[in-house]
Amino acid sequence: MVDLPKRKLGRTGLNVTALGFGALELRGMVAGVGRELKPGQPERILNAVLDAGINYIDVAADYGEAEGHIGRCISNRRQEFILASKCGCPPDVSKFEPAERTRYGVPLPQLHDYSRENIIKTCDQSLRRMKTDYLDVLQFHFSPARNILEQEKAVQTLESLKREGKIRFIGCSSILPNITDHIKMGVFDVLQVPYSALQPEHEDVIVAAARAGVGIVIRGGVAKGPPGKGQGSADLWDLWDKAELNELLDGEHRTGFMLRFTITNPNIHTTVVGTLDPEHLIGNIASVLKGPLPASVYSEAKRRLVGARAA
Repeated sequence: MVDLPKRKLGRTGLNVTALGFGALELRGMVAGVGRELKPGQPERILNAVLDAGINYIDVAADYGEAEGHIGRCISNRRQEFILASKCGCPPDVSKFEPAERTRYGVPLPQLHDYSRENIIKTCDQSLRRMKTDYLDVLQFHFSPARNILEQEKAVQTLESLKREGKIRFIGCSSILPNITDHIKMGVFDVLQVPYSALQPEHEDVIVAAARAGVGIVIRGGVAKGPPGKGQGSADLWDLWDKAELNELLDGEHRTGFMLRFTITNPNIHTTVVGTLDPEHLIGNIASVLKGPLPASVYSEAKRRLVGARAA
């Protein structure tokens, strides 16, 4: 086990590794999206994650088979990791038709359901699937608007689950514009936000949330990897080329540089990166162990990216 750097997840007080694991790729095939898992793949990657010392695992009720794999493969190691899932998801995504629109590889249903009944139903389902008595963090999925949360009394539902001991902290997977209201509400212990060198749109709200004591979990910290093998957008990586960031690599791989760029931000507490390949996992760990980028490299990368966007 390596000694990964840790940061306090905002006011939760939880010490989380700077590199977390996103379990989306464990979903299998969901409504025509994803890929079939090979025998033994979930066991290998999940145990490799814990063996490496990574202690933050992020999943969702509608990530297909992912929660079930966590329960089957590592529930016997429950004390070794902090577990975050999401609610408001439809309880059975297998019934969806293949969707034309996806977000982060997950088919978008017509409507998420933030009613008390559905939140409790999916929370209990997550606990059963993952063979655990509690979730460390339960997050609203897909950045619901404040008026929807208030109309459904959804925060009160999570607070009741907290009193019952089913969850420890309340979170939300948030994006602009709704994240601004989420911060103002003052009820969220954790916000999960998309951010990378190539997608900095949420940088200012990340600062505001962290200053308010909110734990910040990043997804997309390596822009989902380069196009081709990964799910990355060619347009995003065109920005990389336009900013001539290859000149700053000093022998490092682009995704390793991206990951180090993300963890250099002092307002970010953990960055969840998903993979099914233990070698990719080892590479991500090696990048994090190199630490944040030197201040001069970080500032020069930001300067170049600003110029490339303005050009």
